[in-house]
Amino acid sequence: MKSIVLLITYLLFISSAHAEAIKCTQTPYRAFDFWLGTWQVTTTNDTIIRHSKISAINDGCTILEEYSTPSGYTGKSLNIYDNTTKKWHQTWTDNGGLLLQLNGNLVGNSMVMTGLTIDENNKSIVNKITWSPMYKDSLRQFWQTSRDNGKTWQTAFDGLYTRIP
Repeated sequence: MKSIVLLITYLLFISSAHAEAIKCTQTPYRAFDFWLGTWQVTTTNDTIIRHSKISAINDGCTILEEYSTPSGYTGKSLNIYDNTTKKWHQTWTDNGGLLLQLNGNLVGNSMVMTGLTIDENNKSIVNKITWSPMYKDSLRQFWQTSRDNGKTWQTAFDGLYTRIP
C-alpha cells in the first residue's frame, strides 16, 4: 500500500512538473525569443566590440543573458514572464555591484521594461530599456534614465546587437 501511495505521489509530481514546462510554450512566454542568440554588440559612441549570449534555460521558461566587454566588465540577467502579474521581469547583476530589476511587456514589436534604482544621494532614477528587432539578424537595446520621474530622459546605453552565426 505504501509503495502505491509513493507511486501516485511521484506520478502527480511528474505530471505537474510536465504541465509547468508545457505552459512556457504558450505565446506570452515566447514574446522575448527574438533576443535569443549569440551577439556582437556595438554602439555609435565607440569602437568597442562587446559580446552577449542570450539563451533559453529552465525548459524554455527563463532567458539567461551573459554579457561581457574586452575590459573585463561582465553582467548577467534572468528574464521571465510572470503569469501572475502578466509582465516580463528582468533581474540584472554585474561585476560592479549593480542590481537592476525591471518589469514590462511588448509594446508593438519591442520589449519595454522599466524599474527604479537609487543614486548615491538616495534619489530615485527611473530606468527604461527597450529592445527592438531591426532586421533579420540585428536588434537595438536602448537604455534611458530619468531623474525627474520621466519628464526628461538621458541615454545610458544605445547598443546595436548583430547576430553571430
